[in-house]
Amino acid sequence: QVQLVESGGGLVQTGGSLRLSCAASGSIFSMTRMGWYRQAPGKQRELVATFTLENIKYADSVKGRFTISGDNAKKTVYLQMSGLKPEDTAVYYCNYRTLSTIGVPSGYWGQGTQVTVSS
Repeated sequence: QVQLVESGGGLVQTGGSLRLSCAASGSIFSMTRMGWYRQAPGKQRELVATFTLENIKYADSVKGRFTISGDNAKKTVYLQMSGLKPEDTAVYYCNYRTLSTIGVPSGYWGQGTQVTVSS
């Protein structure tokens, strides 16, 4: 019921910035269910940032460096990333959550966009 299209990934140097975008379409949409995950080779997919019904949640590793925002009119969610580090290198996935528990992967996913941070 939800289609997600991501863009904005790329290659940057340590300390650089990137802005990811995710445009949603389909029969249902709620910004409070939108978020971002990432997965590095050999590692578990982890929650990076997400809207919730009440607030915004960030992974401790990105807090203070990443900012999630959204545009309801455009049904688009953004992830502004600054102060990038090599450990941020991963495929980033836009997510539309369908389960209530935050941090448990569920729902609909974008195709993924590669973010590579060189040291």
